[in-house]
Amino acid sequence: MKNNILETALCALLLVLATAGTASAKALDDALDCHSTGHKFVAPLLAAGDIQSEPMHVESNSVNAFRTNRSLTAYGFGVYVVLGYQANDPIFRPGDGKPIGDWAYGVVVRGTKSAVEEAVRKAGSDATVKQAFPFLTAIVCSSD
Repeated sequence: MKNNILETALCALLLVLATAGTASAKALDDALDCHSTGHKFVAPLLAAGDIQSEPMHVESNSVNAFRTNRSLTAYGFGVYVVLGYQANDPIFRPGDGKPIGDWAYGVVVRGTKSAVEEAVRKAGSDATVKQAFPFLTAIVCSSD
């Protein structure tokens, strides 16, 4: 009996800790409706200090990946990195290949492609949803 109470309390504590980060996280859902641009998506996050000012990685297609400084969510999923690019914008570093288009923006979240895509479509977004790695999924809007 004592073990059952302890197990229940431990499970409740783990549930609270797992959801605590997303409860106070900044939601990016509205901005991921694909009616913005790379600059309009990334600039406010930089200004608020939500992401680091220098990209952690730049893809050959010029998509910049920014680490988060605080908890962010997209459609209920924790954001791993913020993505962005805008042609001729000093916020973004160019890659060594052909740019993705005039602009692109999005996030990589912790979640399976099927679960993320279901949430994105339910919200009415036309964003492209692609598996980046197992349990990491990209949600991307672009000019092309």
